[in-house]
Amino acid sequence: MSHHHFIIHKPYGYLSQFIYELKRRKKLLGELYDFPEGTMAIGRLDEDSEGLLLLTTDGKVSEQIRSKKVDKEYYVQVDGVITQNAIDLLKEGVEIGFDGGKYKTKKCDARLITEIPDFGPRGKKIRDERHGPTSWASITVNEGKFRQVRKMTAAVGFPTLRLVRVRIGNVHLNNLLAGQVLEVSDFQLNN
Repeated sequence: MSHHHFIIHKPYGYLSQFIYELKRRKKLLGELYDFPEGTMAIGRLDEDSEGLLLLTTDGKVSEQIRSKKVDKEYYVQVDGVITQNAIDLLKEGVEIGFDGGKYKTKKCDARLITEIPDFGPRGKKIRDERHGPTSWASITVNEGKFRQVRKMTAAVGFPTLRLVRVRIGNVHLNNLLAGQVLEVSDFQLNN
């Protein structure tokens, strides 16, 4: 049996799944493309997050990618002008709430982004300039606790307004627009 692999740019407001059992109507990945039966997302992005998502019909590939602790890079737009001190704290690891307790994140790569990335407009407006300045940072982690990056920026005093995953291993979002799907022969994920 031949398997299918996809790189997608998950738009804001979509769930990283194909079935939603609860009554409230949600936007699902299957609305973006006619994926073959058995397609699954490798990892997740929450409903409010955007960007790179890998999908496959091969459960072994999914398991390999999740078990390798592959680097994931996120561009985050934060409330306020993030400081170098905050970036340094993120690099060293910060304490976040997780599973009812406290968790210190592993050391990671973090840096300021001086040129505002062009991801196009988001489905829901973030806010306007009257609420004060915003800034962008890059955060690369190889762990994936629930809403980890959002909790990390909040822990250093700069809550996340917009979060876009731009890289998983060596797979980059590049110029894929929100909602676009690219079928590939395999994932070249070596870090």
